[in-house]
Amino acid sequence: MPPDTLHMPRAIRRALPESVPARRRGRVTLADAAVAAVVTCATAVPALATGPPPWWAALLLLASSAPILLRRAAPLPVGLVLGGATAVLALAWHDLQGAAPMPVPAGALVWTCAFAATAVPPVTRAVGIAAQGAGVVAALTLHGHDTHLLTAYAAAYAVGAATRARRAQRATERERAGRLAGERAAAVAVERARIARDVHDIVARSVGLMVVQAEAGPLVVRDDPERAEAVFETISATGREAAGQLRAAVPRGHTPREPPPGIDALPALIDRAGRAGLSAVLVERGERRGLPTATGVAVYRIVQESLTSTLRHAAEPSARVSLEWTDAALIVRTADDGGGVRALREGHGIIGMRERAGACGGTLTVDPPGLTVTATLPIG
Repeated sequence: MPPDTLHMPRAIRRALPESVPARRRGRVTLADAAVAAVVTCATAVPALATGPPPWWAALLLLASSAPILLRRAAPLPVGLVLGGATAVLALAWHDLQGAAPMPVPAGALVWTCAFAATAVPPVTRAVGIAAQGAGVVAALTLHGHDTHLLTAYAAAYAVGAATRARRAQRATERERAGRLAGERAAAVAVERARIARDVHDIVARSVGLMVVQAEAGPLVVRDDPERAEAVFETISATGREAAGQLRAAVPRGHTPREPPPGIDALPALIDRAGRAGLSAVLVERGERRGLPTATGVAVYRIVQESLTSTLRHAAEPSARVSLEWTDAALIVRTADDGGGVRALREGHGIIGMRERAGACGGTLTVDPPGLTVTATLPIG
């Protein structure tokens, strides 16, 4: 079996024409034995009808028929033996049987059909056809066989070639089906990864924001009851938004899926961060261009994670979000304007942002002293 077929699915390998001899190499089936017996009888019986031939002629008769038993295991050697024996038998037939017609070379006909059905290199095919051609020419020119013998050879080869073409077509169809199944499986895996990433981002960011607000709630209730009401409204709004985004990320049945949040949703994100206690502004420079959906989602999630980190870790929660459009990329930068943090452990949030940027072909860097997150996302 060729090395490049070793990694194919078993169903595809079994359909390949080359795999037929490989599966049966070194063994003979009952069907092979039955075919060999019928061919040998069809060759020997007409010759014996006019009297017993000499021993060497009997060997030639066997050599021109019996080797068909091994036609699958060794197609070319069997063809050379059959063709040579048929040619020699045709040359000596007149001296053996006089004017009696030479038997039709059934072994050569069966081999021609089987050989044509086997996928072999062009050189091997040319050698096999030449070997059989010697016997055909000898039988036609020396013993008065008419063109029916030549027609029989052509028909046998045509049947074998058609069989090989059908095998190749089935192999192509199965390979195409396997490739489509692989593509579908890959698409499912990508969609599952997207859903898992979206669910993680939605839950982690929303719950983190709600925890921050909930922890600050008791203090605000005592010191500023009016602001406490806004804090609880922020918690409620964050929960409702998370629930809506989860429904959009994981659609059920045939429910139409809402478009995921993208760059157009950043102003609302900045506004919600402000209600949560983070003073943030959005600045955009350059001419806005169209973005793929995945890139737009990556921008939103990166900014969302950056703002959440600023709200949780910065001493004075204040941030500046900037979008800089260039010819080849969109540079998204979220910087803490309140002094940043001295050290920031690279946890799941930063890893998730880096994966988001990498999935879009971009890069992401984090500067802990300034709590500055910079993502460069290609748009060309």
